[in-house]
Order: sequence, then C-alpha cells, then structure tokens
Amino acid sequence: MATLNPPKTAHDLSVFWTWMGDDGICRTKTKPHAEITLNDAIENSKAVTSLYKDKKFPLLVDSRDIKSMAKEARRHFSTNGRATKINAMGIMVKSPLSRIVGNFFMGLNTPGVPARLFDEEAEAINWLKKFV
Repeated sequence: MATLNPPKTAHDLSVFWTWMGDDGICRTKTKPHAEITLNDAIENSKAVTSLYKDKKFPLLVDSRDIKSMAKEARRHFSTNGRATKINAMGIMVKSPLSRIVGNFFMGLNTPGVPARLFDEEAEAINWLKKFV
C-alpha cells in the first residue's frame, strides 16, 4: 500500500492517518498542511502502539504535507525517554520545509531508534524491511 493512499482501515486522526501495512511496516501520513501539536503527537503515538500488542515494528512517516510541528511534539516523536513499539523510523521528505523539519528533528531530538530521511518511498521501505 502506497504511503500516499491510506487504506479505509487507517486510523483517521486529527492531523494523521496511521495504519499497519501488509509488510509489517507501520505508516503514518500527515494530512495536508498539518500543524502538529503535542496532543496530536500523543494521539498518533497511541494509534501506532495499538497496532501490535507484543511486537516491535518499523515506522514510515510521510511528512511531505506538513506545515509545522511544535517543539514539544518533536521531542515526543524522538521516542527518547518513553516506551515505544517502534524499532526504526524512516521519514519521507519532499519540500524544503519538510526536509528542514526532518533535519531539525534528527539533529536536536535524536531518535532513540535507527532513523533516516528519504526522498523515495521504495528506498525507505527497503531500509525499513531490515527491522520487520
């Protein structure tokens, strides 16, 4: 299932669609012009965690439509200091803003799991498959 097309079974959250792919990779796509707050980040983390009870899995984040993300949300998404089911994170970037947000996230809020920025979905999925 392509990141750009959330299935009908996806969690339809405030600023995200979140679902588990058939390949064992969780996907999160920001809604167009998303302005992500800490509450949005917590809501999405709960949805991600609900997808598998006892298994860790990789996460592909499509941040290409993001407008902004609060500092507290970036800190929350870094996974540092909190329990998570995520064992790796690939972040799709496209626009200069999403690349800035991604680089800022990776630099100041270093994720507690392996993480990389990607321009191409197929490349991200190939990398994340190592963590399924």
